[in-house]
Amino acid sequence: MIYNRCGNSGLLLPALSLGLWQNFGDVDTVANCKSILHIAFDNGITHFDLANNYGPPPGSAETNFGKILKEDFEGYRDELIISSKAGYTMWDGPYGDWGSKKYLVASLNQSLKRMQLDYVDIFYHHRPDPNTPLEETMQALDLIVRQGKALYVGISNYPADKAREAFTILKQLGTPCLIHQPRYSMFDRWVEGGLLDVLEEYGVGCIPFSPLAQGLLTNKYLNGIPEDSRATRNLFLKEADITADKINKVRLLNELAVARNQTLAQLALAWLMKDKRITTVLIGASKPEQVLNSIACLENLHFSTEELNKINSILG
Repeated sequence: MIYNRCGNSGLLLPALSLGLWQNFGDVDTVANCKSILHIAFDNGITHFDLANNYGPPPGSAETNFGKILKEDFEGYRDELIISSKAGYTMWDGPYGDWGSKKYLVASLNQSLKRMQLDYVDIFYHHRPDPNTPLEETMQALDLIVRQGKALYVGISNYPADKAREAFTILKQLGTPCLIHQPRYSMFDRWVEGGLLDVLEEYGVGCIPFSPLAQGLLTNKYLNGIPEDSRATRNLFLKEADITADKINKVRLLNELAVARNQTLAQLALAWLMKDKRITTVLIGASKPEQVLNSIACLENLHFSTEELNKINSILG
């Protein structure tokens, strides 16, 4: 495993982190969850990323993760980076959503209880709140660190201008922002329009999520939509998103991946890592072998100018 320094901090994160957004809820098999976590940790993935609402049902990923930690990872807490978030709807009523100090503090308390932890390593505000003053949300993150419930704080899904404001406020409060978690892949390059420059300016790390565009940047959709695929569930990746143009691009990218002796997924992950502003890339997995397949991307992280030009040409 390669470990990269996160922004200007002292924290090193593995080049690949494991996200528990899907496949760790009560609808999933505990034995499979254990296998995925074991194979990740045994291969140097020390960072596990959660949020209050991961499941389904919401909260169940943290509960299941907490049980596995207690049963299988006893004594390894100081070798782990565990993160959680709050910002999306978690419970009914006026205090279970968005970015108030009330919600963030209460939600983290619940997350710690579910995971049976005294603290998380990183706590994020999951999305900007248009109705709560940014100062209040950032003061909540600062308070959480001072209470000892998180070592570091981050933000997720913030556009460049709001991220800049958040970083400035946190710096003034004395709790600098460690990391930003945006959606970023070959098919979703919005962060290149200013956000990555802001992260570099403020010395903040970056951990892209959905690096494989919900599975679109894998071999799964080369020949249409398989019956058991994520797209058939029409949740985050919808069948309507898988257009003939997208499939054509996927096939061309796959040809380039094969020429590099990589899978398409490995190409997509390596392509994100070419930018030194990317600290770690957040992968998901429904099977242990998918973790190993992702880790193998580290065997070829170099891109020639010709390859990069070809990728840009394919992506348009």
